[in-house]
Amino acid sequence: MRLRNIKGSKEFIENSPFVVHQPKEYKGCWQNLFHNNNPLHVEIGMGKGQFIHTLAAKHPDINYLGIEMYSSVLYRALERRAKTELDNLYFLRFDARNLTEIFTSGDIDRIYLNFSDPWPKERHAKRRLTSPDFLSMYNNVLLPSGNIQFKTDNRSLFDFSVESVKESGIWHIDGLTYDLYHSEYLEGNIMTEYESRFVAEGKPICRLVISR
Repeated sequence: MRLRNIKGSKEFIENSPFVVHQPKEYKGCWQNLFHNNNPLHVEIGMGKGQFIHTLAAKHPDINYLGIEMYSSVLYRALERRAKTELDNLYFLRFDARNLTEIFTSGDIDRIYLNFSDPWPKERHAKRRLTSPDFLSMYNNVLLPSGNIQFKTDNRSLFDFSVESVKESGIWHIDGLTYDLYHSEYLEGNIMTEYESRFVAEGKPICRLVISR
């Protein structure tokens, strides 16, 4: 469920020093934003930012960029960011369907997709962040050694994602589980806001890691 519109959120975002306002200027040179050559990890659809804030705090030698297209959700992440002193974390209000406008080959080392909108209606399948179109786009922006880490509580979306990977002819599966919290992949796992709630409700969490 998306947050209701927060009055003033767009203006707040427009004036935030933690938001990249002209992302096209960094295409092919995102290291200029962070003033270092550290790896860049991107979370697409990062919600209120619990996951990416935790990662940025734990790994100061990695640069993080959180992408969110909803102003009211990004507003909450920026509130959290204002309370930290992290210098390896920025945000972007952006539609992920246009990723290749701001990233080029090799810009990104890792992509995180956490509890993405399942778009359950078949006519909306292309909007799923693990659809063939998106997988093809990720291929154009990730380093050859890069990977994608995907988590969801939605089994239908997960099955769709696995099939998309298998049919791509590009990607292969490095790790797969239908129940993360009873698997070998749990160590080092960082929870998202949604994940905390789903785990408390006893819902199994699916996780997929893919590379080329």
